[in-house]
Amino acid sequence: MRDVRVVLIGGTSNVGKSTIAQVVAERLGFECLSTDAMARHPGRPWRTSEWEVPAHVAEHYGSLTVDELITSVLDHYDRLWPRIEELITARATGSRGSTGLVLEGSALWPVRVAGLQVPHTAAAWLTIDGTHVRARVHAAGRYHATADEERVLMDKFLARTERYQTLMIEAIDRLGLARIDVGGGRSAEELADTVLAAVDAQTALGRSSTGR
Repeated sequence: MRDVRVVLIGGTSNVGKSTIAQVVAERLGFECLSTDAMARHPGRPWRTSEWEVPAHVAEHYGSLTVDELITSVLDHYDRLWPRIEELITARATGSRGSTGLVLEGSALWPVRVAGLQVPHTAAAWLTIDGTHVRARVHAAGRYHATADEERVLMDKFLARTERYQTLMIEAIDRLGLARIDVGGGRSAEELADTVLAAVDAQTALGRSSTGR
């Protein structure tokens, strides 16, 4: 890999960012971090064996429209961005002996990343057909075995997730950034190869995540 110090992997929820980012990090010998760990927006509104949906999370998805949910999450990412940019800059411009970074998260909004003025940085966004996203969320939340009120929250989460991806793809394509479809049954290892190829193409052209 040509002199890349930071790899950014964006995408909507449940697209497989964390799994693929971990494989990419292992291949490069980099640390892998998530923007969710920096400041999480209201979490996923379904129960698991280790998670009960807090009242404020249920209220968030239950009371807001899809447009309001999109505005809320994008505002959250705007507030988080200065910390993300600081982290990227520190890792990209650090000493050559320092550990590289693979950073994944939905907070890596294309317009923000395209405005970075940071060398040794490359970025790619993962996308997937809405049918696959719904199937993943339904499986994770045991949709067909839950009560009606829980399904309403999951449906709202899915509507926000799909809207977010639509807006994200529009921005990626307008800015000429790297977009990778993770459908088609490919393994995490195969998708990591595709991400690394996209990163290598950017660095081979002397481009950073800004496309310059």
